[in-house]
Amino acid sequence: MIELVIPSRRKDLGGFEVGRVLPWTQRRMVGPFIFFDHMGPVNFPPQVPRKTDVRPHPHIGLSTITYLYDGEIVHRDSVGFHETIRPGEVNWMTAGRGISHSERFDSIREQGGSLHGIQAWVALPEADEETAPGFVHFDAAQLPSHVENGLSVKVIAGSAYGMTSPVVTHSPLFYAHLELAAGRTTDVCSGYSERALYVAKGSVRVAGEQFDAGQMAVLSPGAMPSITAIESSIVMLLGGEPVGARNIWWNFVSSRKERIEQAKADWKAGRIQLPVDDDKEFIPLPEDPPPPKPEPMS
Repeated sequence: MIELVIPSRRKDLGGFEVGRVLPWTQRRMVGPFIFFDHMGPVNFPPQVPRKTDVRPHPHIGLSTITYLYDGEIVHRDSVGFHETIRPGEVNWMTAGRGISHSERFDSIREQGGSLHGIQAWVALPEADEETAPGFVHFDAAQLPSHVENGLSVKVIAGSAYGMTSPVVTHSPLFYAHLELAAGRTTDVCSGYSERALYVAKGSVRVAGEQFDAGQMAVLSPGAMPSITAIESSIVMLLGGEPVGARNIWWNFVSSRKERIEQAKADWKAGRIQLPVDDDKEFIPLPEDPPPPKPEPMS
């Protein structure tokens, strides 16, 4: 029932660490999900330095989904949107042919505070890779949810558990937030060819195996195991239909390598607009890694 287990790997973003899950060497995507970062939990001290912020940076060919359990992040983008996201809400940004944005901790900078959440990327279908960039925000109350006897289910995107999110997606997918009290059991949802679960907090048992916080279990096609919480747990369910192989370099995703090269040149030359009201700094284009040195001849 479990096809693969993916561990999160710690990655320093310059001001705090995240747990990177996707892409992985043995599994780059689950459905259209091509990137999955577990942020925190981390406690920021008062007067957290601005270097902790994620400065303006570009994207193409994808949608980003920011979802928080705790804390606040201030989003600004080159389309002109300025939105503070709080726990249980959704910031869904579609990069399409190109967008830049920043993610800052303005609202917790004064007194400090905690941050815990997930940032995921969804690759756009080839026909939509060059769509116009855009952004939508949904408050927690706008997302469908169900609570009963130690189980809470919220559908962030797509359809699951008989509920459908108002978030418009470009391909069939689902993304759900489950909270289970210790001892509570629930089934995974069906209807998608690729599915995975990620334990964001606590510990659960699936198909006789224990999974702890920081682990993703990719389910076999058609498998319908139950999820049992060993302790109070947060589980994210995600997946959908494949959109085809994708190239990924830094913040760029595309079905075509030459399109990524164009995006690199556009960012370096300043042809991608910076976020409105946040255009005084940006993250420079990273240098390509040097080619491997030739082996010495014997």
